[in-house]
Amino acid sequence: MNPIIEKTIQFVKETLAGAEAGHDWFHIERVYKTALTINAQEKGDELIVALAALLHDIADPKFNNGDEEIGPRIAGDFLKSINVDSTIIEHVKQIIINLSYKASLGTVTFHSKELDIVQDADRLDAIGAIGIARAFTYGGYKNRVLYDPEIKPNLNMSKEEYKNSTGPTVNHFYEKLFLLKDLMKTPSGKNIAQQRHNFMQEYLDQFYAEWDGIK
Repeated sequence: MNPIIEKTIQFVKETLAGAEAGHDWFHIERVYKTALTINAQEKGDELIVALAALLHDIADPKFNNGDEEIGPRIAGDFLKSINVDSTIIEHVKQIIINLSYKASLGTVTFHSKELDIVQDADRLDAIGAIGIARAFTYGGYKNRVLYDPEIKPNLNMSKEEYKNSTGPTVNHFYEKLFLLKDLMKTPSGKNIAQQRHNFMQEYLDQFYAEWDGIK
């Protein structure tokens, strides 16, 4: 393994020790593996893809008082400390800045194949069986209700409304998770997303049937 990748993995594991279960090292590892799988087809710069995948949630704004600058800064400082080339560092920082779903609700001015690859990998971890588990894990972390039929999903949220949302976890499926399939950028990402999307729909069908005491 590339020594840069080895050092980065160790740094991320140490930094995210004790992190919320949906945004911990195992989330990072899944995104890293998926990004490499997609990159094998899409032929981006593998080092940039790997580093961005490993560092994309090094300081998620959700757990840092909404600070959207701390993550790229920590990632950049770390990569500089292990003597990574400055052009690679800047590209990785730009991917981290523009990766999240809420970033896409604002104005995005940076584009690259590597961003598309890592973004697809991150979004894939938000859907399917693991996506469902992560949604309810985070909902529990924020003490949100599972579902409330009286509270309808907000389907036209601004970036600020999305950041400050406190709605039931089931609403999150409609406000974000079901939208991700059509936001995939790479052919590989689109193929994987369709199956995971279908699984989430089947899950909610079962959820509502159980909620109503039918099944």
